Amino acid sequence: MNPSVEPALPSWWLEHALEAEGHPAPAAALEGDASADVAIVGGGYTGLWTALALRERAPELRVALLEAEICGHGPSGRNGGFVHGYWASLASLLPLLGEEEALRLARAGEAIVPGIRAWAQERGEDVWLRERGMLMVSAAPAQDAALERAIAAAEAVGRPDQARPLTREEVAARVASPVFRGGVFFPDGATVHPGLLVRALRRAALEAGVTLHERTPVTRLREGSPSVLETPRGTLRAREVVLATNAGLTGWRPAARHLTNFGSYVVLTEPVPELLAEIGWTGGEAIVDGRMFLHYFRATEDGRVLMGSGSGPIGFGGRLDARFSRDRATVARAEAGLRRLLPGLDGARVERAWGGPIDVSADHLPFFRTKPGTRVHYGAGYSGHGVGPSWLGGRILASLALGADDEWTRLPLATRRVPRLPGEPLRRLGGGLVRASIMACEEAEERGRRPPLAARAGAALPRLLGMELGTR
Repeated sequence: MNPSVEPALPSWWLEHALEAEGHPAPAAALEGDASADVAIVGGGYTGLWTALALRERAPELRVALLEAEICGHGPSGRNGGFVHGYWASLASLLPLLGEEEALRLARAGEAIVPGIRAWAQERGEDVWLRERGMLMVSAAPAQDAALERAIAAAEAVGRPDQARPLTREEVAARVASPVFRGGVFFPDGATVHPGLLVRALRRAALEAGVTLHERTPVTRLREGSPSVLETPRGTLRAREVVLATNAGLTGWRPAARHLTNFGSYVVLTEPVPELLAEIGWTGGEAIVDGRMFLHYFRATEDGRVLMGSGSGPIGFGGRLDARFSRDRATVARAEAGLRRLLPGLDGARVERAWGGPIDVSADHLPFFRTKPGTRVHYGAGYSGHGVGPSWLGGRILASLALGADDEWTRLPLATRRVPRLPGEPLRRLGGGLVRASIMACEEAEERGRRPPLAARAGAALPRLLGMELGTR
């Protein structure tokens, strides 16, 4: 299948947000030598939330933020806009962290949506925040188990309210599709306009006194007291450094051992509010299916439908090349998912498609650390679920930069032992084999066939390779 449109950046989200903002000029690039108390590299959600947390908690600090392009150019301006914490991931958190720590993380995540809401309301920012929960649906018999695991995990910890089972009929009352077999509703979920949010954060950072330099890539980091960040036209010296470049950290040795990159792509339709009304999808729920390389889909305020697929190519050695933004095959899979999962939208024309790399950790949880022997702090590994957790990440990184031992630095995201991934080329070869096997299994299952033995065997490899790509 060929996609209806070619993938291209910038995303519709970022274009729409910049238009609403009046296309402001980028902040001036760094020129000459400068200094700061804290230097942040990366102008996405993580870097901006960190900057705001630092200015709030220590307003005397001089905070400078360096962004290679413009704020929102990276994944913060092109993601699906799903905002949630960790109740939907409880089934995987329990064996990974144990009940006590899993519950602590899930409870911390409950503050994300209210925190973003309060911040946006205080500033009078409309970021299209819709608090309508998240729905996981089964679209094939093999996906039923994902629903069952989510329900059982919530019941096991005495919180069945966080994963409510829905029958086929109850799902159909929310969104009609002939392939939806049942579902689970997670009340801890919302959607947002990613572009409006990241640009609102940029404005807030500037108003809070953060020094921002856009079009300023960091070409070298010389660690020391202070550390020195070299850029094409200047240098920045800072006592504390925060690296918030997500997928860009897969090429940096301290983080690379725990990270790999995958491509994630979306397609976006023209506005079709009348078709959404016909299938009854007017409640604003964010939706995911029960696949390993899941489909994720939501509607926008103007009646468009976004369908995403996390089945893009796997990276090699931290290289970020055109495969992560121009992979037509993954766009075609996202569009095929739209047509299969929501056939009632067959009349909706796909207008845009785009993609980019996501930083995937070995256990699918982000991690936040200070490089031993330095004052360089970093966070990565959101694994495609960063819009909400970056709110936590900003607070954790701010605490690390301040040398604090507090509720944020004690979260499992900052304390757990993160598994290592195999080195290259095994990581790429093994990950590629697993990816192909999982996709073959899921395609067969959705067509009502038993997957080939070789595909089933390949899909079972993640545990052997230490990669959390899904298990069978």
